[in-house]
Amino acid sequence: MYILGISAYYHDSAAALIKDGKVITAAEEERFTRIKHDNSFPSNAIDFCLRYAGITINDVEYIAFYEKPLRKFERIVQTFVETYPFSYIPFWRAIPDWVTNKLAIKSTIRKKLGYKGKILFVPHHEAHAASTFYPSPFNKAAIFTIDGVGEWKTIGLYLGNGSDIIPLKEIHFPNSLGLLYSTFTAFLGFKVNEDEWKVMGLAAYGKPRYYDMISLRKLLK
Repeated sequence: MYILGISAYYHDSAAALIKDGKVITAAEEERFTRIKHDNSFPSNAIDFCLRYAGITINDVEYIAFYEKPLRKFERIVQTFVETYPFSYIPFWRAIPDWVTNKLAIKSTIRKKLGYKGKILFVPHHEAHAASTFYPSPFNKAAIFTIDGVGEWKTIGLYLGNGSDIIPLKEIHFPNSLGLLYSTFTAFLGFKVNEDEWKVMGLAAYGKPRYYDMISLRKLLK
């Protein structure tokens, strides 16, 4: 059985192909387009995965997308309402991409790939949890996911047991360690969702001169 995984329209679009429960190939779209952090529909990456396996899209039983777009859009709309008027410009800048791409992903998959099989939308943090647990050598393990934000979840604790991933605890937006990290990334002049690794790498070379300015006691009063 073949399962094709797709991520698109956020950053670093990619595709991965699973055969009988094992990842046999995966690729990022930027490797083919030469556009750094390419977030377009990963047509080239998908084509590479299929050609590598020697199959066609008709041999794929399921296509899995890495989040639930409608649930995520619900959060964005609610946040817009709660933070209006400050959110007005960012919201209307984002709307065209949502209408033309993100909310239409199911029809886009069908149209671009000619796919007639089943399409599954996996909650974002569960996708992260699966990507680390299923390829691991463990049959049972604790799984901890920390991200900026998925649909609503920002942190998740799970129990991986055999083929099951069982949610135990979670923290929701706007409480997010990932977004706090991105805030400091932007504050330091780096690009969010691209340069966090630079901040992490540079941290080891710095001195805590500004510790008192950004201590948790002052941030979390």
